[in-house]
Amino acid sequence: MNIIIPMAGMGKRMRPHTLTTPKPLVPVAGKPIVQRLVEDITRTCPEKVEEIAFIISPAFGKAVEDTLLHIAESLGAKGKICYQEVALGTAHALLAAADSLHGNVLIAFADTLFKASFEIDTQKDAIVWTQRVDDPSAFGVVKLGAGGEILDFVEKPAEFVSDQAIIGVYYFRDGERLRRELQRLIDENIMQKGEYFLTDAMDHMLKNGVRFYTDEVEEWLDCGNYGATVFTNQRILELKQDTEECLHETAVVENSVLIQPVYLGKNVTVRNSVVGPHVSLEANVTVSDSRVRNCMVGESSLLDGVHLHNSMIGKHVILKDQPREWSLGDFSTTA
Repeated sequence: MNIIIPMAGMGKRMRPHTLTTPKPLVPVAGKPIVQRLVEDITRTCPEKVEEIAFIISPAFGKAVEDTLLHIAESLGAKGKICYQEVALGTAHALLAAADSLHGNVLIAFADTLFKASFEIDTQKDAIVWTQRVDDPSAFGVVKLGAGGEILDFVEKPAEFVSDQAIIGVYYFRDGERLRRELQRLIDENIMQKGEYFLTDAMDHMLKNGVRFYTDEVEEWLDCGNYGATVFTNQRILELKQDTEECLHETAVVENSVLIQPVYLGKNVTVRNSVVGPHVSLEANVTVSDSRVRNCMVGESSLLDGVHLHNSMIGKHVILKDQPREWSLGDFSTTA
């Protein structure tokens, strides 16, 4: 099994946090989003994951590439870096990893996390994972037959056809076939709004005999903007508190109250404060004389005398005496 993670987007909806850190490497409860994604996917695979290909922008740099390769190696897979130099859509991005499109392939876009207990059925031609949503008009959806097979893909339907939204995770038994279909879009210049889309390739495959099925995740967690990411951090803390170490042995808590679930990273210091619930403090954060709840705080930041909630604070931020809701990028200072 090969896993392909397209993640070359610049994360504009997550600015200012993505001005210095690619969105998939933003930490959620102590781990980068993309690490949580590949760990969850690997657990669902009934066979060994041989390779994890990360499709990135060349602008991300060597430190990001080294981090991604380490994530793959930690899961016993070979890591591979592929470049999408120009953003021309999902199909175009996947062709940047053309050499990895062979055999069983699982594709997952790196701005989503999910809770699921499924195991991939590798005997099926293709699987598209979905989540039931209240307003399907904002999503790509699948129209289903009586046996659970997919009859059609519909992008942002104006009229109701299905409430099963596509979450961005796909399995293909024949990676070579998918590669040919993606290349066909480029060769025949089949575009929508100036981009080449994976959905168009899948639609052509469906019409030519490939049998697509759906599998539903229990919960779909979006990391598309700062508000959604703060909520995802909340849910990850709730879901992982019994299975992950959430209080690093070097963390110091003095004259303070922790309201679980919380995550305290390496060398975190909390003094004279109330922290939680749903708070992640990354490495080397210091919190003093503060009340912090439902927040994400990046490494090496200082919170002093603040009442903070529903906020996302970047790295190396100094925040003092500010009782409000914040989305602050890295290296910010308030007075």
